[in-house]
Amino acid sequence: MENKIKCIIHYFERICSHMPTGLVSFERKVLPLEDVALCVTYPKADSWSKSATSLCHFEVHRSGLIEDQSKEALEVDFANRYLGGGALRRGCVQEEIRFMINPELIAGMLFLPSMADNEAIKVVGPERFSNYTGYALSFRFAGDYVDKRDVDFIGRRKKKIIAIDALCGMRMRQYRFEYLLREINKAFCGFFYQSKCQQYQRLFKGDVPCGAQLDQGIQGSDSISRSNRSLQEAPYVSVGANEGIHGDEQIGNSEEKGGPSLEHQYDVGVVTGNWGCGAFGGDPEIKTTIQWLAASQALRPFISYHTFGVGALKTLDESIEVLFYGHINIGQTTGVEERKKENLQMILVEKSYSELMVCMEQEAGDTSWNEIIVIA
Repeated sequence: MENKIKCIIHYFERICSHMPTGLVSFERKVLPLEDVALCVTYPKADSWSKSATSLCHFEVHRSGLIEDQSKEALEVDFANRYLGGGALRRGCVQEEIRFMINPELIAGMLFLPSMADNEAIKVVGPERFSNYTGYALSFRFAGDYVDKRDVDFIGRRKKKIIAIDALCGMRMRQYRFEYLLREINKAFCGFFYQSKCQQYQRLFKGDVPCGAQLDQGIQGSDSISRSNRSLQEAPYVSVGANEGIHGDEQIGNSEEKGGPSLEHQYDVGVVTGNWGCGAFGGDPEIKTTIQWLAASQALRPFISYHTFGVGALKTLDESIEVLFYGHINIGQTTGVEERKKENLQMILVEKSYSELMVCMEQEAGDTSWNEIIVIA
């Protein structure tokens, strides 16, 4: 607790000497459980099997931290369903550390209730104030950090944090199909673009050719704005000051006047790691595959994955290369094993089944990544 308090005290010292300007926005993203016109609804299992979307580019990082990456990307917060988790208590793992070095995130704990299975939370613009070393019990405040990220058109720093909560303590149950579906939809909820609902509907119906990517430039700012308003999501809550006008008003005014949309930059990928694999007990191989599928279906151009030295992922980069050479996509493909149709969803289920069998025979087992690879 001592070093967490040091981070908070340092934040107040900084803002007392120089008050920050601009905005931080908080948004609850929702996938409706029932079909809604012009809305991306919570995908069913058969919706994933019909997808013809190609897998996005996958980068493996053996070192480094999510918050230190330089690209503009969605940075995944391995969240508790109550945003912030133990940030103001004794917790000190990935989410809690993030809330200490970016203390503006703590404001969301006041007004954002727990996330349902079909919800995620997106925060744009929090400034980082502190350096640190260590993790959990070894966490230490390590001095000042000057955040040099650029700002967007309403004064938010170009830092996008996506909070998604994994299932906790599932043990063998995490390999059941209904829980795999819950996890992939949770990740998809966090990753999908606000302005692409109609394209996602086509992708889940299999109406877009294999290898489909974002339709660059097919929408003007007016159509993007209409799509944003049609998603029936919770409105933005903006924290900060910007010449007397609220952030949500600025967003609406700018888009109505033809200004840039919130999701107009289609090169924003995902930076993540072993989501739900620490105290929550998730399988790193399964969670890696789930996040890759979700990011690809969300039409993100890349996923940048930090392994944090987990032994189960030591051959991850080789496995990713084989999947690309095998031309595997989310839905189905041909030309693999005597033209038999295969799909990555089924590979994931087969991997889960084999892992479940191992768990039933012994409390812990080492399963190779080779079990989920189909070689062309």
